[in-house]
Amino acid sequence: MEIDQKMLTEVINIVEDKKGGDITLLNLKSISVVTDYCLIVTGNSTTQVKAITNHLEEKLPELGIPVLHTEGLPDAKWVLMDCSGDLVIHVMTSDQREFYQLERLWKDAQVISFAGLS
Repeated sequence: MEIDQKMLTEVINIVEDKKGGDITLLNLKSISVVTDYCLIVTGNSTTQVKAITNHLEEKLPELGIPVLHTEGLPDAKWVLMDCSGDLVIHVMTSDQREFYQLERLWKDAQVISFAGLS
């Protein structure tokens, strides 16, 4: 299954439903064999990280995006969700996000604007 722009928009809407912040969507198609897209989201607390993760686990299958594996719960400082191999979602506390700086790790990736997804 290939994730299209409409699906990506819906995934972002799901995250925004639970007030996920500092949302960054990276296109990794040309630089990674692991996944096509990486979504990075900040939660203000471990409780919010859990809420965002639970909401995604509930709603993604409704979009036809299977969640193959989730790790990082119950601590919920950094949760990684592997979705169908085409999308990896990182939901992190701000401390974890600042420390690991995933955007810097994937600095060669194209950042996708949300406006371009509609």
